[in-house]
Amino acid sequence: MEFAVSDTTQSLVKKIRDFLAAEVAPYERRVSEEGFFALEPKLKELRAKVKELGMWAPQVPKDFGGMGLPLMDHALVSEALGRSPLGHFVFGAQAPDAGNIEILHKFGTDEQKKKWLAPLAAGAIRSCFSMTEPDSPGSNPTQLECLARREGGDYVITGKKWFTSSADGATFAIVMAVTDPQAPPHRRATMIIVPTDTPGFKLARNISIMSHPGEGYFSHAEIHYQGCRVPQSNRLGDEGAGFAIAQERLGPGRIHHCMRWLGICDRAFEPMCKRAATRRIDDDETLGQKGIVQAWIAESAAQIRAARLLVLDAAWKIDRDGFRGAQEEISLIKFFVAGVMQDVLDRAIQVHGALGITDDTPLAGWWAHERGARIYDGPDEVHKISAARRILKRVLSS
Repeated sequence: MEFAVSDTTQSLVKKIRDFLAAEVAPYERRVSEEGFFALEPKLKELRAKVKELGMWAPQVPKDFGGMGLPLMDHALVSEALGRSPLGHFVFGAQAPDAGNIEILHKFGTDEQKKKWLAPLAAGAIRSCFSMTEPDSPGSNPTQLECLARREGGDYVITGKKWFTSSADGATFAIVMAVTDPQAPPHRRATMIIVPTDTPGFKLARNISIMSHPGEGYFSHAEIHYQGCRVPQSNRLGDEGAGFAIAQERLGPGRIHHCMRWLGICDRAFEPMCKRAATRRIDDDETLGQKGIVQAWIAESAAQIRAARLLVLDAAWKIDRDGFRGAQEEISLIKFFVAGVMQDVLDRAIQVHGALGITDDTPLAGWWAHERGARIYDGPDEVHKISAARRILKRVLSS
């Protein structure tokens, strides 16, 4: 087990952190106040600078214009990018595009790669991933109700989806729809590319999250598929392979998410410590001299370091054994790191007092938008059950 970080990766991480602090941080609050579309021209300028510096799309294969980093290296880069709410987007590593790029590269036809993957990887367009439904359990994609029936050489898609992140302004969606209701549960659904200008594709609303409706990249949409007709050549992979492809997408994606959450932890931990060390509660004492605040700092440091090692261990096992060989580790990091992030943010807000719940710092925004970390990509409870079952099965078989 080797977690040594190469000089090249250390240098890249430092360049990213410096760029975020100097070039991106000034726009973080403006995006939350003015909206994504108002700042999109400036964000495009920042993306162009990233490309000039040779740091664009660290997770994208080199043959499509990215850096082609291995998962371990990209995990460390993702942590650095997570320090800014804009980091992943400015560097072309944002969800859901990152996951869509991955499966298009792995399962797409040559035509699909040319039409959709190439411009997506270049940052010329955005995409969305449409799986979760309002009337079926999001943690169980074998229970989907959205249907795609064959008609001639087309699929006609009918159903409702929601929490289709970043659909507002996206060029296409990858939709997971049932193509054979009578098939075994894990063979019922298929992934299909649907351009968002297809008749019958209706963005019903951007769902308000913690009183923030969001827009553009920072949005979660409800989509109504009202007889959307697309050619069967838009199918991604084999018919009935939707569930298997989704698992391929979600495995590495959880590494990206968890390291992004650790970047948030780092960004929250630093001002928490500075606030504790400098904020006076009277003439003779600072917050940091209070035992309870010292305990919060020590607990946060231990949790962040433990979480980082747990994620790097999972990434190492994915690189070595593939996604299926690291399923237990992936389940463990999903709920553990999300919980650590919530704990660290809560303590940081508390140390900042009233300032912590304002938008003068990024803490409150992260608290509101990242509470969903314990729900999306499967809720904590599902991952705990999954990990426990694997552990108990191993015990019983030993």
